[in-house]
Amino acid sequence: MNDESTGSESLIQAGGISQPSLADAARDADAARDAHAARGAPFAPRAALVTGASRGLGAALARELARRGAKVVLVARERAPLEAVAAEIAAQGGVAHALAADIGDKGQTHAIAGAAAALVGPIDLLVHNASTLGRTPLPILLDTECEDLGRVLEVNVVGPFRLTKVIAGAMALRRRGVVVHISSDAAVNAYPRWGAYGASKAALDHLSRTWAAELEGTGVAFYAVDPGEMNTRMHAEAIPDADPSALADPADVARRIVALIGRAGEVPSGARVEAARFEEAP
Repeated sequence: MNDESTGSESLIQAGGISQPSLADAARDADAARDAHAARGAPFAPRAALVTGASRGLGAALARELARRGAKVVLVARERAPLEAVAAEIAAQGGVAHALAADIGDKGQTHAIAGAAAALVGPIDLLVHNASTLGRTPLPILLDTECEDLGRVLEVNVVGPFRLTKVIAGAMALRRRGVVVHISSDAAVNAYPRWGAYGASKAALDHLSRTWAAELEGTGVAFYAVDPGEMNTRMHAEAIPDADPSALADPADVARRIVALIGRAGEVPSGARVEAARFEEAP
């Protein structure tokens, strides 16, 4: 590794990682004291971007965040259900905008980020909830087409990476932000027929940890959250014979995740968290 900084490294340094000059030392010390005093204070997102928000957990998170005063941008591929969720939030007095887009399409990444910021201002909460199982019924790895694996990785890992890459730098410059990666227990447990999905979630977990390590000290926190088994369309597609009454309600899980987000000042960045371990936000 050479000693030359890349443009991204210079940007991060501008956000506060680099060593301060003597002229800035006093001001930086004051800022550090202020940050220390604020540590543990609830994080209340002002502008949130939630992917996969047309139904299930994504829609529940959008509703909960809007209920708590955040301006929310909802992203999903299907326009009609997405707009229905946004209209529901607006009818209840919240602020929500629908962006029909495919997180797995590289050409749409900057358009999503730019439109979101134009609609609600600088994004200080990014929730990567959009996900795909791949082909269903779920095949074993020997029967998984390379193209199907590629699509799962594109949506579940590469898409979130691209969107974080566009948004997290500005968060670091503002020294404020939270990025949540919705994970799965399939990221840490090997289940037959869940190979493509599990591999994608394991990679997403590691991306979350690496983002946290690289942006430590910038004021941006990263979390991987295992929501547990929920009563969603995706779960029904994966396990059609599951008993819905035995599955968690996405709205309950959303309140737990919002509770985690509110504690971003005290939960270590890079943590992998099980939503069930958090009390629901009141």
